[in-house]
Amino acid sequence: MTSSPTDHARNIIAILRGITPDEAEAVVEVIVAAGITQIEVPLNSPEALKSISLMKAKVGHKASIGAGTVLTADDVQAVRSVGGEFIVSPNMDKEVILATKRAGMMSCPGVFTPTECFEAVKHGADILKIFPAFIMGPAGIKAMNAVLPKDKPVYAVGGVGAKDFADYAAAGCAGFGLGANIYKPGDTVAEVAANAQEMVAAYDALQERGA
Repeated sequence: MTSSPTDHARNIIAILRGITPDEAEAVVEVIVAAGITQIEVPLNSPEALKSISLMKAKVGHKASIGAGTVLTADDVQAVRSVGGEFIVSPNMDKEVILATKRAGMMSCPGVFTPTECFEAVKHGADILKIFPAFIMGPAGIKAMNAVLPKDKPVYAVGGVGAKDFADYAAAGCAGFGLGANIYKPGDTVAEVAANAQEMVAAYDALQERGA
């Protein structure tokens, strides 16, 4: 998100749902090498905290490692205890946001309505994760963005791939959370590397066009 390892980073979060500790180091290494430096391990992955710890030790000097599918304040503390730097949730939970900020971490709650967006901002959210973005679509996000605080970046997450970047960016999205487009269980390290490189190339092309 915005901690020092990822200053000037691409606004892409790689969501590694289902990753195991055995593959964590090799997978995160190729993703970071491709140029994605925000890595999310959803807590419903096998031994997620162990994977976060391994990734932090491997690439923490040049990437931010955080957790997704964080549903409780206790989960926040568990993530912090293994070196996690940001918290992503599928929902807007006041207690999770407050616990995240108390722990000095970046907060990225899932939101879908103006009410949820403003509640998240009120409690300290740093980034608003529109989820699932493909249901709302660029038109809905554009309408909400007209009233949202300009200092709170909006990320499109859920059903969004490289072909959609331009439309969501035009709607006001500052970044993207990418899951299966980068990693899904069963992918080889080489496949993950190629996927990450493809997403980075599409993102960079969008930036060059000034979108």
